[in-house]
Amino acid sequence: MDAAPIETKKNLPVRPLLAMRNVAKRFGASRALDGVSIDLYPGEVHALIGENGAGKSTLMKVLSGAYRPDEGEMRLDGEPYAPRGPREALAKGVAMIYQELAIAPHLSVEANVMLGQERTRLGMVRKGEHRRIVREAMKMLEHLDIRAEARAGSLSVGAQQLIEVARALVCEARVIVFDEPTSSLTERDAERLFAVIDRLKRQGLAIVYISHFLEEVQRVADRYTVLRDGRAVERGAMKGAALRGIIAAMVGRDLTEMFPKVPHEAGEPVLDLRGLAGRRLPRWADLTLHRGEVLGIAGLVGAGRTELLRAIFGLDEVRSGEVTIKGHSGSVAASPRRSIREGIGFLSEDRKEEGLALGRSVEENLTLSALGRYARFGWLRLGSRRRETRQWIEAMRIRTQGPDQRIGALSGGNQQKVALARLLHQQADVLLLDEPTRGIDVGSKAEIYRMIGSLAAEGKAVIMVSSYLPELMGVCDRIAVMSRGVLGPARPVEEWTEHAIMEDATGGTAPIG
Repeated sequence: MDAAPIETKKNLPVRPLLAMRNVAKRFGASRALDGVSIDLYPGEVHALIGENGAGKSTLMKVLSGAYRPDEGEMRLDGEPYAPRGPREALAKGVAMIYQELAIAPHLSVEANVMLGQERTRLGMVRKGEHRRIVREAMKMLEHLDIRAEARAGSLSVGAQQLIEVARALVCEARVIVFDEPTSSLTERDAERLFAVIDRLKRQGLAIVYISHFLEEVQRVADRYTVLRDGRAVERGAMKGAALRGIIAAMVGRDLTEMFPKVPHEAGEPVLDLRGLAGRRLPRWADLTLHRGEVLGIAGLVGAGRTELLRAIFGLDEVRSGEVTIKGHSGSVAASPRRSIREGIGFLSEDRKEEGLALGRSVEENLTLSALGRYARFGWLRLGSRRRETRQWIEAMRIRTQGPDQRIGALSGGNQQKVALARLLHQQADVLLLDEPTRGIDVGSKAEIYRMIGSLAAEGKAVIMVSSYLPELMGVCDRIAVMSRGVLGPARPVEEWTEHAIMEDATGGTAPIG
């Protein structure tokens, strides 16, 4: 069923700016898109919602010209639209802004905005015209604070994102796709982005907005389409839509328990920190972690939460402090190798750059941190390694074609499961999880939450950093708040409210030893 056209004030239907009809795309025997139709109208935000692997990225790659559809048609302003690549799509007015920004950090803002669309005369770049065009684009975005001569790499992620939006405006884009735009933004930068999107709407652009943060989607979108298994299974106006119904459409079932409860009890201390301080962050951290416990670390971006986990694991330099790991007292582990030997596992918030080798197979990623167990006289026992990999794939319910599949081809949720399986495979007793559900869909999140609870039930100890407060409140037994590099005392989750957590995070009231 196609979405109903929006109405003008005179109650006349408006023709879609861009229409996709019965789009299908196959990869071998796999059908990634199965007859998807969607309408995009000028002056509205259309949210594209679905689990990882539902077909959102494939549909947008068809829209941007990166993929050619096997079936179906597209029309832009009523005319046939079939771009032969992203450059042609951009020339026709369709721009993509991906989660991984396409910025040249060593170049200026001006050079980044004008890259590929330089104005020249007799072979010479017209610098004055460039400066004027960039200034006009930034004025349109109401961000003249971003200077054209500034080096792009020196700016915040939010400002870098605005460079990409400015580039789209210079190309006279009429359709802009935002793919997970806030996953790496601070709350302040996210608010700035929402204001920019609102201005783009008022200028008559059509916006496609893709995000796993459903509360955010509810705030910014006018209409939505839910994809599941390559099909559009639900669509409608966002105003008045119930999140529970949208989630049920996404996963094909009613998620009655967003935060599944697995009974577990805290045991003896397994990790104890006293006065831990890094070269820059953290400034001070006291903490005792018990077996069978999930302990959450809350705080603002830049407060030192990630640096705390990296210091414990031995990735970042430590200035002072003491740690006791299962009775072994001394300075913090000097290296990740020693941490792994001591039974500590670390899951990075940046799985694409640090957490996984995306060009390697599922098997390699799962076993790399504990290859020694398969070694014999200098040779790897590949059969043994393959059997254990298959066992982990089954135990963690990882959706993959098999151990040899390149991990970069998996959905975000399944990549995260492999990263968690690696920690368990290396027999970690203490798991340091930094933003473990960032960038994955709501169904996969529920599975990860259940997994964390099950690990605690098995006697594992978990420290979990998250910027999503409902997640901390729903999963953790105790929560400690980090503010300006100082870790406050951990208290039972029942003693916290989201307001109290934010108050501590912004107040910096924790004592310094």
